[in-house]
Amino acid sequence: MITYRLIASLVLLLAGQSVQAAPDTAVAHFVPPPDSAIPEGPFGDMIKLGQKIFNHTPKYAPKYVGNSLSCANCHLDAGRLADSAPLWAAYPAYPAYRSKNKKVNSYQERLQGCFMYSMNGKAPPLNSDVLLALESYSYFLAKGAPVGDEKMAGRGFPKLAAPAESPDLTRGQKVYEASCALCHGSDGQGRTVNGQVVFPPLWGKNSYNWGAGMHSVSTAASFIHANMPFGMPKTLTEQQAWDVAAYINSRPRPQDPRFTGSVEETRAKFHPNTKYDYYGQTIDGKQLGNPANTPPAGTVPK
Repeated sequence: MITYRLIASLVLLLAGQSVQAAPDTAVAHFVPPPDSAIPEGPFGDMIKLGQKIFNHTPKYAPKYVGNSLSCANCHLDAGRLADSAPLWAAYPAYPAYRSKNKKVNSYQERLQGCFMYSMNGKAPPLNSDVLLALESYSYFLAKGAPVGDEKMAGRGFPKLAAPAESPDLTRGQKVYEASCALCHGSDGQGRTVNGQVVFPPLWGKNSYNWGAGMHSVSTAASFIHANMPFGMPKTLTEQQAWDVAAYINSRPRPQDPRFTGSVEETRAKFHPNTKYDYYGQTIDGKQLGNPANTPPAGTVPK
């Protein structure tokens, strides 16, 4: 069976780069149970279904995914890796208030947001098999983890300090070409082997949309510094992470699902951080988010 990690390792080795172990081993993180601990019976079957959906989302939840991304593309090592928004730290953090939709969200409601934004798709109904399976898999990985610990080691992505210099697109492009294009392609469209996405597209119609958390330069910079290049975390400087995150998030991508019909109004309402958010800005002669050059939101296949 071809795995994401195996192909990633082969590509890096062919390029003459070494594959390193998981980052930050000096910090004690919660350790989720192994797959061998998944129980037998109906609940175990639901956990296994959730694991499949998580690792191969377009295949196992096709009605709700509008691009070629899977949950595991942002939550590495099948949702287990510390500092990569692991599920074992996310599940015990809900219910929680989210400023994004200005209400207290259940865990399933949080998952709905991932489908709408990161997957550029549609929200599965609450208590549908898709959400119940993902919730079961998350519960399994979090078994024994503390509940409500907002400072839990390994949770989310380690937030970077403000950059010494403002993120620069020219510098970011050079970092991308040197450290990212090998896996994600010079055009940012990722790589596929035997019909399976092994490196996700970072912009364009098959990537996350303008409403996804990863479109924020600060979020992407934190993720990149902690986790990228794949197998070589923290080999980029913090400034390089900021620069390449800015370059990636200054490229076209699908529309924000909250689009009001006006780029300017949408930007003012949902993208007020002009410093680290390129929605509505004009790059290379084109206004990002303009329907004339922006794929629609929620492009789920009929």
